[in-house]
Amino acid sequence: MGLRFAYTVIAIFVLLALLADFIAPYPYNLQNRQTPYHPPTVINFVKDGRITFPFVHKYELKDPLFKVYEKGYLTCGVELFRNTQYGFKLFSVKEPCGLYIFGTDKLGRDVFSRLVYGARVSMVIGLVGVLTTFVIGSFVGGVSGLLGGRVDATLMRLVEVLLSIPTFYLMLSLRSVLPLEMGSFELFLAIVFILSFVGWAGLARVIRGMVLSLREKEFVYAAKTYGAGTLRILFKHVLPNTYYYLIVSATLSFPGFILGESALSLLGLGVQEPVPSWGNMLSEARNIPLISAYPWILTPGVALFMVIFAFNLLGDQLLKKRT
Repeated sequence: MGLRFAYTVIAIFVLLALLADFIAPYPYNLQNRQTPYHPPTVINFVKDGRITFPFVHKYELKDPLFKVYEKGYLTCGVELFRNTQYGFKLFSVKEPCGLYIFGTDKLGRDVFSRLVYGARVSMVIGLVGVLTTFVIGSFVGGVSGLLGGRVDATLMRLVEVLLSIPTFYLMLSLRSVLPLEMGSFELFLAIVFILSFVGWAGLARVIRGMVLSLREKEFVYAAKTYGAGTLRILFKHVLPNTYYYLIVSATLSFPGFILGESALSLLGLGVQEPVPSWGNMLSEARNIPLISAYPWILTPGVALFMVIFAFNLLGDQLLKKRT
């Protein structure tokens, strides 16, 4: 049951990331200054006591100072698979109505659309970060354990130095040496590099310990007898025996990369506006009065919690199956 739940949640967010342009009803940077902090739009299925096709009401801004909205009498039907001015969309409504499933932010941008596009940023950073970290960590740990001697001592001292530095402060230090005016794509690559640089040391140490025991196995001696080189032995005979651990560890490490990106973006050092990520979307939630007045701004935090919980649950279930 737990495994099925984890797969379902992960699959939903992967689909959101892949199909963001189709699922999000509005562009992530579209501003409507007439609807700041618009409450979530209620989708109605009953009209005059009868079940009807989904429709929404147009909301009127009654108090611009305190952002008080009132449901109007004008209604608009929810349309599926329609070609709009923003492209072909899964669902939409015609103007003057708005379809804000999770409300809007202070600039009148649709939170749901930004959440969907933010899923793309967070999931891709997590995936690329895990792949990069595991390639570096597996290679360094494998070489260190297989060769031993001075190579092992040198690489492990480097690993210990990295592990001795507090992770969060190391991320901040690495980010601080990069210019703040970097473009979105360059900043994306920089964040992946920072998170990967921080994360590979712990994995390398574990892989090194596993390789130390594997290198004494008969199949390794047999490969050496037939003249196989060090890299061939490492990649064909030794590292494949650590794959299950790598898969489980990847599911447990994935949330760390998403949280790392979110933390940097929350502090204004990660993905910059107007490109959405769950971290920079949560920057508004640092204001407690805003949370109490407009609780829907915490929606990215809920998405973050669900993804992290799903990956941790997946890793835990895989560990139980292994044992």
